[in-house]
Amino acid sequence: MGWVSFPVILLAALAVLLVSAGIEDARVREIANWKNAAIALMAPFWWWANGVSLWPGVALLLGVALLVFALFAAAFHFGWMGGGDVKLIGALALWFPPLSLVNLLVVMSLLGGALTLLLVIERAVRRKTGAIEIPYGVAIAIAGLLAIREPIFNTFS
Repeated sequence: MGWVSFPVILLAALAVLLVSAGIEDARVREIANWKNAAIALMAPFWWWANGVSLWPGVALLLGVALLVFALFAAAFHFGWMGGGDVKLIGALALWFPPLSLVNLLVVMSLLGGALTLLLVIERAVRRKTGAIEIPYGVAIAIAGLLAIREPIFNTFS
């Protein structure tokens, strides 16, 4: 395969799934379960390709991802976030070590806030009423794409 390594293929597949999920959420306010499942199921291959040890590496990644999923599931419970968004961030959390994941979550939050502000302004300009449904999958996807750019560029250097 030459210059294309297995980790690069995994990151490219992750990027395609994130772009697809973000577009889908923007268009129909849903994210297909199969996309979230694919992201989650590719994570063990990512761990293997990067030599992550079962203990404490994989255990830590699983534990942190479970915590992230639980926190966002609570947000879903209170109606603050959609189910597809919760599954997407939970699946994506499997890919990143804790510090990188925290950075991703901060970027995601900032992007989600900006997106919310834009939708509030758009609603006011169009004089619409009612609840605003935020396609938070867009913010998650963009934050994920920004987070994976580093391993992609470092692979080619």
